[in-house]
Amino acid sequence: MVIKFTSHALLKIEILKKHGIDIPRGMIEDIIKNPDIIEHGYRNRKVAQEIISERHVLRVVYEKTMEGIIVITMYPGRRARYEKDKI
Repeated sequence: MVIKFTSHALLKIEILKKHGIDIPRGMIEDIIKNPDIIEHGYRNRKVAQEIISERHVLRVVYEKTMEGIIVITMYPGRRARYEKDKI
């Protein structure tokens, strides 16, 4: 399965790194392949989520295509916000 990153996703990785949040591409690929939770997003996109710390999750927005997977963006979030309906 080929996983490609949009220019926005690559820029987001750099922006997060400047703020002290280092998210390697391999970690994003692992979250897509084996997430804790997958939700349906806007325009048939998927949102893969994984716990990254006691208080935070990383959410990865991607699309499945005939050629593989395209990572649109990713963002950290508080577990309390995204897990409130799951507990």
